[in-house]
Amino acid sequence: MKKTQRLVLSAAVALALLGLEGCAGMSAQDKNTTIGAGAGAVGGAILTGGSPVGTVGGAAVGGIIGHEVSKPK
Repeated sequence: MKKTQRLVLSAAVALALLGLEGCAGMSAQDKNTTIGAGAGAVGGAILTGGSPVGTVGGAAVGGIIGHEVSKPK
């Protein structure tokens, strides 16, 4: 059991590091759009009880807000 838990934890850490690597070349506006979409998806899922439509809608709204907030002036 411990071996399986260690393997799963190692895989999760590796995936997290790979995910962060993908953000290295992003502009601040791109990062804020991504963060907004992620936060919106979580919020939409919570507010709608896990509905796929609510999750996607929240991601779309959050992404738009994140994009607009960090627009160059």
